[in-house]
Amino acid sequence: MKEIWKRRFRTALFILVGAGIGLLYYALVGCPSGGCVIASNPFISMGYMALVGWLLAGATGKECKECHT
Repeated sequence: MKEIWKRRFRTALFILVGAGIGLLYYALVGCPSGGCVIASNPFISMGYMALVGWLLAGATGKECKECHT
């Protein structure tokens, strides 16, 4: 049970860091003309990078033996 909570915390951390990177990307790079779909809106940028963080959390995580029984 403890392993499941640890995995969920790790996934949530990756998502939050990804959203933070998305906000930083919007602030530093941005797209004032609105032509860039991802960089023109901070919410879209944060959502996209949060999705990337979620995918990275799943790709780099260890398999939980209890989760698949």
